[in-house]
Amino acid sequence: SFPTRRSSDLKFSILLLLPLVIGCSEKPSQPTLGTRTAPIIEKKGLQFKDLNRNGKVDPYEDWRLSPEKRTADLVSQMTIDEKIGLMIISQINMGSSSQGGGDPRGGGRGTVTSELNEQDVVTTRNMFTGLESEESINVSGTTKGIKERHLRHFILRANAPARVMAEWANNVQAVAEDTRLGIPAIFASNPRNHVAVDNSMGLNVGNSFFTQWPGTLGLAAADDPDLILDFAKSAAAEWVACGIRKGDMYQLDLSTEPRWSRIEGTFGEDADRVAVIAEQLVKGFQGETMGPGSVALTMKHFPGGGPEMKGWDSHYDFGKNLVYPAGNFEYHIKPFQAAVDAGVSGIMPYYARPHETSFEEVGSAYNYGLLTETLREKMGFTGYVNSDTGPINNMPWGVEDLTIQERYAKAVAAGTDIFSGGVDIKNLKATYDAGMISDEQIDRSVTRLLLEKFRLGLFENPYVDPDNAEATANSAEFRAKAEEAFRKSIVLMKNDDKVLPLKAGTKVYFERMDAGSRGKHTPIKPENNTWGVEFVDNPSQADAIVVWLFPGGGGGGGFLGGSSGAAPISNRLSDNGMDVAYINSLAVGKSVTVVANCSKPWVLSELSPAASKTWIATFGTTLPALMDVVTGKFNPSGKMPFGLPSSQEAVENNKEDLPSFMESEGYSLIKCGAGLSY
Repeated sequence: SFPTRRSSDLKFSILLLLPLVIGCSEKPSQPTLGTRTAPIIEKKGLQFKDLNRNGKVDPYEDWRLSPEKRTADLVSQMTIDEKIGLMIISQINMGSSSQGGGDPRGGGRGTVTSELNEQDVVTTRNMFTGLESEESINVSGTTKGIKERHLRHFILRANAPARVMAEWANNVQAVAEDTRLGIPAIFASNPRNHVAVDNSMGLNVGNSFFTQWPGTLGLAAADDPDLILDFAKSAAAEWVACGIRKGDMYQLDLSTEPRWSRIEGTFGEDADRVAVIAEQLVKGFQGETMGPGSVALTMKHFPGGGPEMKGWDSHYDFGKNLVYPAGNFEYHIKPFQAAVDAGVSGIMPYYARPHETSFEEVGSAYNYGLLTETLREKMGFTGYVNSDTGPINNMPWGVEDLTIQERYAKAVAAGTDIFSGGVDIKNLKATYDAGMISDEQIDRSVTRLLLEKFRLGLFENPYVDPDNAEATANSAEFRAKAEEAFRKSIVLMKNDDKVLPLKAGTKVYFERMDAGSRGKHTPIKPENNTWGVEFVDNPSQADAIVVWLFPGGGGGGGFLGGSSGAAPISNRLSDNGMDVAYINSLAVGKSVTVVANCSKPWVLSELSPAASKTWIATFGTTLPALMDVVTGKFNPSGKMPFGLPSSQEAVENNKEDLPSFMESEGYSLIKCGAGLSY
């Protein structure tokens, strides 16, 4: 029997319950509603948007209900065309004057207007393969896309000042609100907050008007989880202020194949370090739970694009294979598991197909074993799967013999919920009309996509304040945090003769060498010299020489290199635009500090012994940050996010799925995790 309670115990229990009772009687917290054309309904002292203009508060308009209940109601009211429109994510422009000859990234700073773009398709050519395709990376006129094609997901690649972006986003949302159900739009973007050495579609949008931080490899090199969280929170604030609520980022691919062209967008090769970073990014951008201040992340490229055969890029037929010669598949999904556990909203599968594994040899967007059996059933992912751009028409690896409709059907059956790279719903609709996709499958995907919009608060208020956008973007507070990150991201790899830090009064010749300028040597003499050294005009006048190298992308099949054939890819400096003989000549009788911007693991063994005593690695940083490290104003603390191979032969003999520290003895010249301090 239960023990007898004393009256004092009962009184205490009642006191404990009082806050709960009182809480139940309190009114729900009224959210801020943003509207341009939808009426407001007053109900028991609360306000609701009448998005479908029927004079009552439908469940999907009732912010007091759960996202799940609201989504179920909205799905029940949608036509099949409205549902299919939600399953397409297309590129969107910010006004035709911004296009710079058709480039959807925009024409540069200050040229993007806040006017709606009413032109239709601007290109029908695949940017990577050069092949023409009806639904390759097209751009739809805004009003036509929203009102006729029922599109609500858009990829924004243009750069513009914060105020312009906010005003433009509001204009687009007003068009979406003025539709039958008033479903808001959502804008996605690739990373916008990093120093961009290679401004490439899918990798980043170039140097934007937002606060600039180190590249992703630099954030990893800082080896500071708290810094990652600070970065993500500040970047999210800038995005939200401008109306961008979805990030097609970040790359959780592990850089185990040193020749791969997309390493610059990764966080390195150490799965455990990248897993921690993934968790912090989700927490920072999305928050503990998604809400009006969140940016929903779609992390990529599942199951990890690092083990590309010979480093070739999967935008091309010859680069369509992911290989696991060491059987190290599980290693590559570690960061994705961390993201899933943290609650990431979306996952983007890769173009490439797993080759000679237990999985079907089809691209990841078509792969039931990867998307359903592994990602959902084994790893517990409950969000939506967003295809990369163009797997249906342009990169249909493993399903080349299927018709367009058969490809859509296979991808949906595999678990893909939304398709990137088209502007028209007709082919996906034709697949449904032919009975190849069921209503149940459509509703499943649409439900997943709508849940994100409800959780983000877009149905209550998709509009932003241009004044706040202007005040938030690139604020002094955020810049101060980024400045510290620039310094923390720099790695002192070697300091054999203790040349660094340079002493006050040292005569320094500083030179930058860029592959994009065909190895052009650019002497640098900062106007604002705060380091106590003297910058001289030529090497003969110098006590110490600093050469900052920016090698190219490697070529030979990497889309950053622009190759159109399956040529071997070299990581040697001399094969990537660097004048090694000149660098070695500088080291004759002089102390030379070689600074390599490591957009991938370069082979530095061509440098002479004299030019191999003092090495620094950067990953997208600034000149002041580098000089602070070189002169000791900042004591270097960074750690290498990947190992540097000892030779090109080591690169060519590597196992694509193994990190450098699992390769055979002698593989690494500089080890992953290495980094010196003064």
